[in-house]
Amino acid sequence: MAPETDEAAASITSWLLRWKDGEADALARLVALVYAELRRLAAIFLSDERDNHTLQPTALVHELYVRLESSRPIDWQCRGQFLAVAARMMRNILVDHARKRAAARRGGVSIVRTGLPLGPHSDVEPADRTSTIDVILIDTALSRFGAQYPRQAEVVELRFFGGLTAEETVEAMSVNGHQVSLRTVERDWRFSKAWLQNELGRL
Repeated sequence: MAPETDEAAASITSWLLRWKDGEADALARLVALVYAELRRLAAIFLSDERDNHTLQPTALVHELYVRLESSRPIDWQCRGQFLAVAARMMRNILVDHARKRAAARRGGVSIVRTGLPLGPHSDVEPADRTSTIDVILIDTALSRFGAQYPRQAEVVELRFFGGLTAEETVEAMSVNGHQVSLRTVERDWRFSKAWLQNELGRL
């Protein structure tokens, strides 16, 4: 994730609060501030798709914007929290899209794919990852994982789907009531990757 200045992060937080308070154009201003980051996340999700894929990064961000409009009641507090919610929504959009395509193929396998950092090179940038996995499979595995290990599943959401650093993950989780240390987040991340690697091998 590209680093932000304290001033930029403060501006994002300010617009989040103004949006929560009902200011009409606050969401548009907020999305403009984080558009590059949201589009980067969308591009990661669609990185292995053919050039004429029906769901392009810009369209994914647009659909996300529409869904975000209904999220004003959330007790917004920080940038990390916002990106985490946005990433989860993008995950849901992609899964919905993949399932519709699979149904249209009358049971065919979806080819919507995304890189998952589970192997020995899991700390490299998403653009450098060569292994991919079907988005429906990872969604299924994460759902099972979350039923057993909800905190660890949240770490996966924040770090992989949200693109947050370990430090930002600690901040975002504190907003959701999890008082965790940096060491705990790093440990949860290692455990999550090992569990998911095993689970995905059986799907």
